[in-house]
Amino acid sequence: MKMHGLGNDFVVIDARARAVEVAPGLARAIADRNRGVGFDQLAVVSESDEADAGLVFYNADGSLSAACGNATRCIARYLMEESGAEAVTLVTERGVLAARNAGNGLTSVNMGAPMTRWNEIPLAREVDVDALPIEGAPVATSMGNPHCTFFVEDAETVDLATRGAEIEHHPLYPERTNVQFAHVIGPDHLRMRVWERGTGVTLASGSSSCATAVAAHRKGLTGRKVTIELDGGTIMIDWRKDGVWMTGPTAHVFDGVWRG
Repeated sequence: MKMHGLGNDFVVIDARARAVEVAPGLARAIADRNRGVGFDQLAVVSESDEADAGLVFYNADGSLSAACGNATRCIARYLMEESGAEAVTLVTERGVLAARNAGNGLTSVNMGAPMTRWNEIPLAREVDVDALPIEGAPVATSMGNPHCTFFVEDAETVDLATRGAEIEHHPLYPERTNVQFAHVIGPDHLRMRVWERGTGVTLASGSSSCATAVAAHRKGLTGRKVTIELDGGTIMIDWRKDGVWMTGPTAHVFDGVWRG
């Protein structure tokens, strides 16, 4: 299945009936937008004893990703429509995530608590995670995957392709990092653009949106509930006691058969 959340697009393989093994080369072949299907991330749905389904994510370069918020929302919507339920649970490397129908075509998922200790993110050494020793003093956060968030005067003017590629491979991040550039529009309202590790520039990113909202609150720029304007549309983030809730639209574009 091809799905997207705010233009952040995915190929989803439903492997609940039959196990599917995805080698890095296969993931890269499907990701090719000229010779394959094209995606920002690939998600494999499996049976689970812990939740309604299990999820494994791959980046466009074939590497594994521990978290993918928009794909989680898309798959949650698919499972709710399939079963008629108003809520589902999904187990990922982050643990069991709760998702629910938010009404008006929107889907919410709890992406869990952010991790802000340097060794949890992880960083290569102990530093101030709220002002990294990188030009621009970005904020480091983990939502199951590492993030580096810059707050700038105007996110629109940033050379995202160049800066994103540089920061993804910064030596402070041993597992590479997702990179965000954001500016404040108004109270609890941000504009953000994103570079995803292993993929590049994307129209949206759920985990990046969560990390940016958390970072903005830690910097005293916003409250705990924010609206974020992405290249692909608008998403709502609410950092609550039980985790970071993300709410936005989803789309199921088409179903297909991969013949290799």
